[in-house]
Amino acid sequence: MNVIILAAGRGTRMKSSLPKVLHPIGGLPMLFHVIDAARQLSAQQIICVIGHEAQQIQSGLVMHYGADHGLDLVLQSPALGTGHAVSCTLARLGPAQTSLVLYGDVPLIPRALLASLVQASASTEGLAVLTTGLADPTGYGRILRNSAGQILGCVEEKDASEAQRKITEVNTGIMAAPTDRLRHWVGQLTNHNAQGEYYLTDLLAMAAQEGVAISSLDCPADRVQGVNSQSQRAQVERIFQAGLAESLMAAGVQLADPLRIDIRGQLSAGTDVRIDVGCVFEGRVALADHVQIGPGVVLKNVRVEQGARIEAMSHLEDCTVGPRATVGPFARIRPGSVLAEGSHVGNFTELKNTHLGAYSKANHLSYLGDAQIGARVNVGAGTITCNYDGAEKHRTVIEDDVFIGSDTQLVAPVVVHEGATLGAGTTLTNDAPAHQLTLSRARQTSIPRWKRPKKQSH
Repeated sequence: MNVIILAAGRGTRMKSSLPKVLHPIGGLPMLFHVIDAARQLSAQQIICVIGHEAQQIQSGLVMHYGADHGLDLVLQSPALGTGHAVSCTLARLGPAQTSLVLYGDVPLIPRALLASLVQASASTEGLAVLTTGLADPTGYGRILRNSAGQILGCVEEKDASEAQRKITEVNTGIMAAPTDRLRHWVGQLTNHNAQGEYYLTDLLAMAAQEGVAISSLDCPADRVQGVNSQSQRAQVERIFQAGLAESLMAAGVQLADPLRIDIRGQLSAGTDVRIDVGCVFEGRVALADHVQIGPGVVLKNVRVEQGARIEAMSHLEDCTVGPRATVGPFARIRPGSVLAEGSHVGNFTELKNTHLGAYSKANHLSYLGDAQIGARVNVGAGTITCNYDGAEKHRTVIEDDVFIGSDTQLVAPVVVHEGATLGAGTTLTNDAPAHQLTLSRARQTSIPRWKRPKKQSH
């Protein structure tokens, strides 16, 4: 089959310079959700109709899927309606038996339902359309049926009579049709309507007039909700997140509140995982068995091993947390860092491209960048690895069983050898020998007649 995705709309109600179809749902642009659905259906050809800010969309596709994204991109300019958008694809449309029309701003459409829609069209060699029921159908095209329940057509809101506007069954716009018939019908569309546009929905009346079979599948309204405003985007986001939360809880994850979790990528979790409120998961995050995530935690491309704890308000990115390690509260672990088994990183401590060895601790107010830290090391409060000389980054090596006193600066490149102790307040510029105390302090002086400055009055 062919898939045609309509993604050329301006989205003026979004009030944004970003094309509507690139606004994210679950961290992924809406359009990409639709493309992924089409690919899961094993489509022979996927044509994406773009128009407004086409260059941004093209760039986004290349960034996410690569230059060889396999999509046929067709430009619609000017935008004269959905029927006109499909007509722009006819010169590129392949000979597949069935063509499916989707929308780049309807990201939650179930894949299984789309497969059923395509099958319904193929089996009857007719038109198949998705419909839904709305308590308030304002703004949607109404499905017209005869007394026998057969579809006669669809009328748009601005063209509908008062009686027709009371109909609650609406057209989602998603349809499948034999490719040759689609070409024929689209070629006959006119713009004789209140909006002066070419309506794709007119295909229903054409099919009915020609005696072609029309089948309809009903879909829950929340799965076909389109996005035309920031308010609707937020509604769709919560629907999407609720589905992910239900899947996690069905797998045994303990969510403190399923309404207060945001997954913007892929989250996998083992058994007896506990996640508190307000957490954000981006990219690929894997939580092993018995992991605990505190409130307000942000994890981006992180693996957390068995029994580890991430305490409140910690931010971790592109790193690994080992078994039974503890992070936070209020810690930041930056890309390239690895925390080994049983290690501790405490409040207001930052790691960048650092390996913290097994059972080592950096519990308070420290920055450890570009460092290799061995096992059973104690890093005192206020410790800094001075890794940047203004031009290049340099590495600090701290071997096993080292004790680093508080308020210590290690000016890289430098090595602290096994079992060494650095006294509090040391600025280390040369390697520290093993099993010795190293310290560097200026002589302490007291000035007896010194007076503290006072603020001058004006």
